Parts: sequence; C-alpha cells; structure tokens
Amino acid sequence: CSAIDACKTSNGGCSAKAECRRTTPGNRACVCHAGYTGDGIVCIEINPCLENNGGCDRNAECTQTGPNQAVCNCLKGYSGDGKRCTYISLCSQNNGGCSEFAICNDTELTERTCTCKPNYIGDGFKCRGNIFQELPRNSNTSRFYYLLEASSVRDIAGPGPFTLFVPRTDILNSDPRVKDWTAKGVMPQILRYHMVGCASLLYNDLTTITNITSLHGDPIHISYSQNSVVLNNKAEIILRDAVGTNGVIHVINQILVP
Repeated sequence: CSAIDACKTSNGGCSAKAECRRTTPGNRACVCHAGYTGDGIVCIEINPCLENNGGCDRNAECTQTGPNQAVCNCLKGYSGDGKRCTYISLCSQNNGGCSEFAICNDTELTERTCTCKPNYIGDGFKCRGNIFQELPRNSNTSRFYYLLEASSVRDIAGPGPFTLFVPRTDILNSDPRVKDWTAKGVMPQILRYHMVGCASLLYNDLTTITNITSLHGDPIHISYSQNSVVLNNKAEIILRDAVGTNGVIHVINQILVP
C-alpha cells in the first residue's frame, strides 16, 4: 500500500494562490501564498492600503501595485518620498512668483496671494513705487534718473502728483547738447522742464488739453494728431502710462528744451 497524496491533483482543492502541503496520508493543509490571506481554499490578495494607509504619510496616496505591495506618492502641494511628506510653501520659492516688492501669503494648497508692500501699487505680480524709484528699473528711463541724481534734482521723489516726460535713454546718450548743458550748469532747468506738478496726467488726459506748465515754469504745448500725442510739435510719446504711487511716466523720443 502507498500513502495517498492529497495534493497530487487540482492542487489538493486548495486555491491557485495557495500551497498544498501534505500532512498525514490522505490529508493536506492549504496555506495561502505570501501577499494573500484566507483559509487556503479561498485566498484573497492583501491590499496594504486598507490599513494605516499602507504605511504612507497621511498626506500621501497609497496605491496597491500587487499582493501586499503598494507605493506611496505625496499629494499635490507636498513633497517627499511618500512615507514622509512635507508641505510645499509656494511663497518659499521665488517669492511665489510675486513681485519682489510684494508680500506672498500661502492661502490654500497650491494657492497663494500677492499683495504689494506699503508705498507700492500694482496687482502683486507687478508692483511700482514712486516714479523716482521706477526710473532706474527700466532701461528706457534709467539715463534720465542718473542725470537727475547727478544734478541733485529730486523733486519727483516727493508726494506729488507728478507727470513726467522722459526722453528715452538712447536719445539722451546720443545728443551732444546733454554734455554742454551739464558743463554750463543748466541741466537742472532742462530736467525740470520735463516735469509737471500737481497732476498725474494719463495719455488719454493729454489728448484733451493743449498746454501745461512745467516745474521749470515754462509751458509745454500739447497737440494730438494721427493718434499720437506730441509735445512742443516735435517730441512724440512712444511709451505711455507707467503709473507710480506719486504720478505717471511717459517716454518721449526727443528732449524738450525750454
């Protein structure tokens, strides 16, 4: 007589996900494979994500990849290996994309607000100070700023409001008269002739008036034709309405001479 092998056929009636183990002649035990649970006759895949989030961080998503196997991925707005996830502050990197003159505040996951600092205006992504501060920040107006500093002309640093007509940097650099005016000590008068006090006049405002008085004291004639504002019949406004906290800057293509 030979012992009956209960596991010989059909895996001994055990689950295909189980091992049939011979015990005594004619008997067997069914043991589920690793990663499965059950009585051996029925074996079910273990989903580790169902208990304690699979060992993942509470701010991570557990995804089953196989029997008793899973991966952990940090949720949006968090970084880490999934086992440990830390909150990503949008404001911690590059000021959250806000202006350097703005305050970035994290509001929700993946959300933040940008608010211009005191004494600055704008939408938070672009913030401007007073027009004196803004001049050196733009290559078109930076030369005018350095001439103001060299001449100790700081009128437009005051509360204003002011309207400023700035000859573009390349115009100031290429006009030989600038050096002559500086040598003769008349540069402050030339610069002040480009400033208007007590009014922040936007481009549209300028289309409706014909004369304004500069801080130098002499008038500036304004005309509007062919969709362009022209000063003293020769200087055209080519860049308009750079608004600061104390006024507005317009860039022109000629130097105004009183």
